[in-house]
Amino acid sequence: MSVLKKDLVVIGSGPGGYVGAVRASQLGLSVAIVEKDGKLGGTCLLRGCIPTKAMLHSADLLEEIRHAGKHGIQVDGVTVDFPGVMKRKQLIVDKSAAGVNYLMKKNKVEVVKGLGRVDGPGRVTVTAADGTTTSIEARFILLATGSVPRVIPGVAVDGKRVVTSDEILELTEVPESLIVLGAGAVGVEFASVYSRLGSQCTVVELLPRMLPIEDEEISKEFEKIFKKRGVDCLVDTRMSKVETTEKGVRCTLQAKSGEESTLEAAMLLVAVGRAPYVDGLGAKEAGVNVDERGFVPVNDYYETNVPGIYAIGDIIPTPQLAHVASAEAMVATEHMAAAPTRPINYLTTPSCTYSEPEVASVGLSEAAAKEAGYDVAVGKFPFSASGKARILEATEGFVKIVSEKQYDQVLGVHIIGPKATELIAEAGLMLQTECTTEEVSRLMHAHPTISEAVMEAAHGVHGSPVHI
Repeated sequence: MSVLKKDLVVIGSGPGGYVGAVRASQLGLSVAIVEKDGKLGGTCLLRGCIPTKAMLHSADLLEEIRHAGKHGIQVDGVTVDFPGVMKRKQLIVDKSAAGVNYLMKKNKVEVVKGLGRVDGPGRVTVTAADGTTTSIEARFILLATGSVPRVIPGVAVDGKRVVTSDEILELTEVPESLIVLGAGAVGVEFASVYSRLGSQCTVVELLPRMLPIEDEEISKEFEKIFKKRGVDCLVDTRMSKVETTEKGVRCTLQAKSGEESTLEAAMLLVAVGRAPYVDGLGAKEAGVNVDERGFVPVNDYYETNVPGIYAIGDIIPTPQLAHVASAEAMVATEHMAAAPTRPINYLTTPSCTYSEPEVASVGLSEAAAKEAGYDVAVGKFPFSASGKARILEATEGFVKIVSEKQYDQVLGVHIIGPKATELIAEAGLMLQTECTTEEVSRLMHAHPTISEAVMEAAHGVHGSPVHI
């Protein structure tokens, strides 16, 4: 067994792990990073954010080409080369993974391939695929092992007819029909991809609305637009039974009223969330607290109950998002190095859904603001009144700003429509700086841009939008 001595060992090379490794190295710590996969980058890069967005962009491009005639551009005989779509997706993943490798070399982070296990404070054993082991001794351990697709009792994932977000990224052909269980970001993104590539898609959601964590008005608008795109949406519906057939799956559905129905399709995608990946990690055996849901409790600087062991990302009870893990990694490693840092304000966490239409939000919804006791004022601006949105043929949706009346402070921003996931960065800064809607409305926004809709929504809080 070989032995390494470092200041920090990071287990997991996703956007939490590799960002933490880089930041720690910048702060003068010697670092090793442990990864069980063949490539660095974690779920986000290999099986999540990056490949799904690559496929979404291909679907967006297909849709634009189909409507090119509106621009006086005649395109005939458009077909989908699905293997070509998947090849491009994989090229992007491979280049991004190579980029993480480069970052490790640049920052002198030692990469140790294999399954990492915590043996106690300051000790990690890594078992490689060939059975050889490496022992790493370190002052600090950062647990950044991420999550895996959550499964539900009674639904057996076989990787062919019943799949998770992992398997659906490796298909060789577009399924003729697809049932998506779960109307969160993952579910609707895949429905958005495959419906445009040729699948007949149906989304089934247990809760009363699509994108249930978003503002209620956003959810209502999303369902309306999604149905217009040809996707069937069944909310307030429980999937009580799943059977595989020669041609695919047969699902028994139960509406809130108790009425049962049957739905058949070539494939079922289970997209009901993600579970923290702590199996085999050895954290619990090393004394680290793990709650009944499998999450690791931490303090504001991501320290567990065991001195020297930190945890970030999907294994702690914070939003399971790549950018959250990266931000947490920065704070954790700065705390290890005794560098200036500060706890994260999770109200500034952007929530993004990259479907068509896009949805993004930050801060409190209108209902949450009222429940918190605020005297709420709301401003909205539709993209149908935006000149740039008309140019882009993307006039569905709106921007909604939630503020409180006494001090005019922005409490939340909710966007459905073109470039929503890009526009939300400005909204995050509003919350970070405790900005007022008057300041937003008086900030010049370039014309013509989609971002003008944000300014107009701020005007709308005071009943004075210019273009509607």
